[in-house]
Amino acid sequence: MRRHLSARKPVAIAAATWILATAGCGSSGEPASPEQEAVVTVAEARGLAEGSVATVEGVVTVAPGTFNSATGDQGFALQDTTGGIYVSLPDALDLDLDRRVRVSGRLGQTAEQTVLNTEAASVAALDGTEPVEPRDVTTGDVGEPIEGLLVRVSGSVTRAVVDEQPYGFQVYIDDGSGEVQVYVHLVEGQPIIDMASLTVDQVIEVTGLAAQYEETYEVAPRRAGDLVVP
Repeated sequence: MRRHLSARKPVAIAAATWILATAGCGSSGEPASPEQEAVVTVAEARGLAEGSVATVEGVVTVAPGTFNSATGDQGFALQDTTGGIYVSLPDALDLDLDRRVRVSGRLGQTAEQTVLNTEAASVAALDGTEPVEPRDVTTGDVGEPIEGLLVRVSGSVTRAVVDEQPYGFQVYIDDGSGEVQVYVHLVEGQPIIDMASLTVDQVIEVTGLAAQYEETYEVAPRRAGDLVVP
């Protein structure tokens, strides 16, 4: 995701590239097959030590490549009834929102966010779809317990929009429970959401992935319809 796997920090790029190249591999170096691995819940996978290999099943909540990055990361997010996680991989996959998938990968931390590093051979599309309703949370509740989930927050814009191109834009909102950052990524140089009309004190509703960048928790919308002005 954006700065998570971007060129902002050259040292981090090298580490991330190495992780992507080795994710989902066993001792032989071959990609792990999701059909051959025992499936654990997303919550169980998130609780494993960094570097552990896990296979999870869930529903796609962020389509592959939605959060573009300078390294060409084409990851996506999934969740089950226990939790959610961002899946990082270098290959573009044709997976629609709400598609059920099984993924084998290696647990890692990217800019302090828990991710499942994998490759295309370790991702299997399953039969059926299952629409996911975002979890309604307060702005002050966006944090580690819900990281990786599709959430919905609403509140008043507290600051002027912060331009962080070429990565995206920062918007801050607060419903009275505490301020949260909404991070609007760029796709092909354009923000996912039109930022021109946003003003301080305006009330907005945002649906997106509960994510983390270093010490900051945020909500990352996936498409234009994820931001609503009531």
